[in-house]
Amino acid sequence: METIETSKDENKKPLAKMHELGCEFWNDSADLAELENAVAAGATGATSNPVIVQNTIKAQPEKWNPVIAQINRDYPMSTEDEMAWLLIEEMGRRAAKVLEPVYIHTKGERGFLSLQLNPKNFRDAERMVLQGKQLSRLAMNIAIKAPVVPAGIQAMEELTAQGINVNATVCFSVSQAVEVARAIERGFERAKSSGVDTETLQPYITIMVGRLDDHIGRVIQSKGLNVDPGIAHWAGIAVFKQAYRIFKREGFKSRLLVAAYRHNMHWTELMGPQVTMTIPYGWWTRFNETNHMPLATIEKPVSPPILDALYNDVSDFRLAYDEDAMGAEKFLNYGATVHTLNQFLGGYEGLVQLIRQQMIHT
Repeated sequence: METIETSKDENKKPLAKMHELGCEFWNDSADLAELENAVAAGATGATSNPVIVQNTIKAQPEKWNPVIAQINRDYPMSTEDEMAWLLIEEMGRRAAKVLEPVYIHTKGERGFLSLQLNPKNFRDAERMVLQGKQLSRLAMNIAIKAPVVPAGIQAMEELTAQGINVNATVCFSVSQAVEVARAIERGFERAKSSGVDTETLQPYITIMVGRLDDHIGRVIQSKGLNVDPGIAHWAGIAVFKQAYRIFKREGFKSRLLVAAYRHNMHWTELMGPQVTMTIPYGWWTRFNETNHMPLATIEKPVSPPILDALYNDVSDFRLAYDEDAMGAEKFLNYGATVHTLNQFLGGYEGLVQLIRQQMIHT
């Protein structure tokens, strides 16, 4: 793995240089203090999911337990699931408010808070659309996160057609990114034909590069493949670069977003115009305090020996890398998808357990 090199450019911070390259960053959590610092540093968005919400409550019980207690008093007949979503919605309102000045300043082009739909509904497009419409009403700058599986793709096309911003998540492959980009294009056309205002529609498609790295690493280990395990660190980078080339060729309206940081190359190797990075607070603050000045690397090819080793020896990488490797019916069964959905479902259940304890002891 590469290390961050230093530069003597003392006139600007690395995150400012990112923006000069046309590359934006989001804060990868909806924690309000972190988000305020991120916006001050130039962040143009933020994202949330059940794991993030659960971790936020655990990290700041003194702040959020009283909110849960108040929800419990206000809605005494609510179920634990209903209370969980009332809490997520309250977090969302507060975080969206922090980002509202960015949204207003950019006239609706930036400043979105991405809120993830209930992971339990990953097979039900209709429920995802209904909840997406509800969440979108929380604030003017909400984007709806849905997984890139068949029902999620269907939901994101429909939400786009209704003028609601989306952020595709649980995406690890070029096939998934292209398939959902095409669905969103169809949604745009439907919106225009029905007179829906599309001026402030800016869809995002998140490729979870670190989670793909994790999956490829697990495959290498479990199958005992005779390759350097370190090449797994390049899997997500190679897939993202390939998707970027295709998006540029096709002129998709969706903007690619880098997520799931595991090492500094997920920052240094994916820098360039029309790229957004959703970076955990601890990572972007560390990046910004280095002397490394980012370079435009998004179109720089991965070293051929590394790419060849991944492509020739790891079949799961080929599935992620080739544009037509998987049809939509295979997305749900791809290993990284299975692992991530299980984690999101577990994170949601953990959140419900926290709520349950408050309900029982209040």
